[in-house]
Amino acid sequence: MSAIRLLVLGAVRQHGRAHGYQVRNDLEYWGAHEWSNAKPGSIYHALKQMAKQGLLLAHEIAPSTAGGPPRTEYEITDQGIEEYFSLLRAALTSYDQKTDVKSAAIGFIVDLPRAEAVALLKERTRRIEEWRAAVTEHYVPENGPGQLGHIGEIMNLWIHTADAEAEWTLGLIARIEGGAYTFAGEGEPFVGVLGDGEENPYATGTPHPGDAR
Repeated sequence: MSAIRLLVLGAVRQHGRAHGYQVRNDLEYWGAHEWSNAKPGSIYHALKQMAKQGLLLAHEIAPSTAGGPPRTEYEITDQGIEEYFSLLRAALTSYDQKTDVKSAAIGFIVDLPRAEAVALLKERTRRIEEWRAAVTEHYVPENGPGQLGHIGEIMNLWIHTADAEAEWTLGLIARIEGGAYTFAGEGEPFVGVLGDGEENPYATGTPHPGDAR
């Protein structure tokens, strides 16, 4: 799964309608440029591709009276919303060693009803256990990594990562079941997007005129 599709769809959905630089600014504000492939070129490419696929609707905006090039604002379509939630649900339940998809999913988890979020995370723990069991068919943690030479250190890392992830997920489930955060249907959730004109302290650089596409 590509994290960039989930990130871009989620960012556009939060704004209702956004141009490319707003999406880029949000993703940088979330640190996504550090833990995913959400680089400027990838973001603009994803916006254009998903507009072609019918997931986003592109609106051509005339230049302002102050001058400057025209820009495109994007709005998520019904098909895009369906794709967004499909990606989100898949990202919350699947388990692998990649951080980007998991981080993107947690960032948007409150878009789901609380009970569904808990159910998806419980499915995630089941899949972690299933994945761990597949690894331990070939590697016995109790015997130490030396049983497979230095290659055993890779499997040792996998097992420790899976165990830590399972513990973290169970902790998140407990916090959500305990009433933490505001989920869909419960009121206004926390929305971590920058307001118009608000400075982004994590921006990687100032935009050039063509960035506001």
